[in-house]
Amino acid sequence: MQSWPAVNVPRLPGTTSSLRVHDTSSGGLVDVTPTDGVARLYVCGITPYDATHLGHAATYLSFDTLVRVWRDQGHEVRYVQNVTDIDDPLLERAARDGVRWEDVALRETELFRADMTALRVLPPTWYVGAVEAMDEIAALVLKLQELGAAYDVDGDVYFSVASAPHFGSVAGLDVPTMLRLSAERGGDPDRPGKKDPLDCLLWMAQRPGEPGWDSPLGPGRPGWHVECCAMALNRIGPQLDVQGGGADLAFPHHELSAAEAEVASGRAPFARAYVHAGMIGLDGEKMSKSLGNLVFVSKLLAGGTDPGALRLALLGQHYRIDREWTPAQLDEGEARLLRWRAGTTRDAGPDGNALLSAVRLALSQDLDTPAALALVDEWSAHDGDDPAAPALTTALVDALLGVPLHPVDVHS
Repeated sequence: MQSWPAVNVPRLPGTTSSLRVHDTSSGGLVDVTPTDGVARLYVCGITPYDATHLGHAATYLSFDTLVRVWRDQGHEVRYVQNVTDIDDPLLERAARDGVRWEDVALRETELFRADMTALRVLPPTWYVGAVEAMDEIAALVLKLQELGAAYDVDGDVYFSVASAPHFGSVAGLDVPTMLRLSAERGGDPDRPGKKDPLDCLLWMAQRPGEPGWDSPLGPGRPGWHVECCAMALNRIGPQLDVQGGGADLAFPHHELSAAEAEVASGRAPFARAYVHAGMIGLDGEKMSKSLGNLVFVSKLLAGGTDPGALRLALLGQHYRIDREWTPAQLDEGEARLLRWRAGTTRDAGPDGNALLSAVRLALSQDLDTPAALALVDEWSAHDGDDPAAPALTTALVDALLGVPLHPVDVHS
């Protein structure tokens, strides 16, 4: 599957700090500076049955910042992002609208690409749809069967959490909470015939009137968690530096995909850090498709919002914090963009190298974008005598925060 175009990222002078991020499994900061010069990242992608909303945008901007920091450190980044382009919500949306599910998936995936392009999110190394990965997913399910970690329930194949010694270590939840969240987030804890209510679907036999793919398991389609597990193992290997996504993915999705990967590879942990972005709310509720309280990126951009201002609005609060979206945040993003543009059109400014060092340090501490933005605010508000500072500030804002301050920087 094609991703979206890359943009040129300015090379910045000097050295960078190590990078620490908050790891859900340990509850603290861990160093994810690659030891071999290669950073390995998997971020869960969209299920394309509706347009990109601000919750999506905030999550992908968080991991775009991570990629930019790694690249600034001089590391190669191997980054996989999936598209769950076959799933129950997609089938339900297509049936509701009286259209083919394939057409819905293609349309919404293309809109997502356009939104990511406009926001100057760096594309993943591999952008993979579930539909194109059926063979490799089925092969992983077969391997789990051979290892004794999977079993049959009325023609469907389930993963046994009892086979995974570290199951429960990602989200750190008690069993009652896991059971509740499993029921709320696509699991089927009450299905008869399962060995454990928390066992999850690996391969669903084809149902009448639904799509299916031929495989050694019989015609059908994969469960959600094994999709990401297979894509990550086959492209990055048995251990990631970071597995990321929204906070609602910690359980069951990241918990179970990690358990499956660890059993299949014999290596644990699956990721050095499990990094989760907070939820965006609107009018007191989490922004979600099920509630219909969405603010769409494409509509904001079509209405004249500057993509750089939208980036700054979303980066203005820490990525891990659940927060409420208000129009005032976009107003502040627009005002900040104007201030920064004015500051970088001067003949000189405060010490640019000092600003670069301070911004790098802020971002190295759990991607602290609010602190980084405040540093550039402070620089823009003062005069200085460094003639190289405006150009260096323009470059660092582009490279580390993804915001072009002048028209010449917009296109690669």
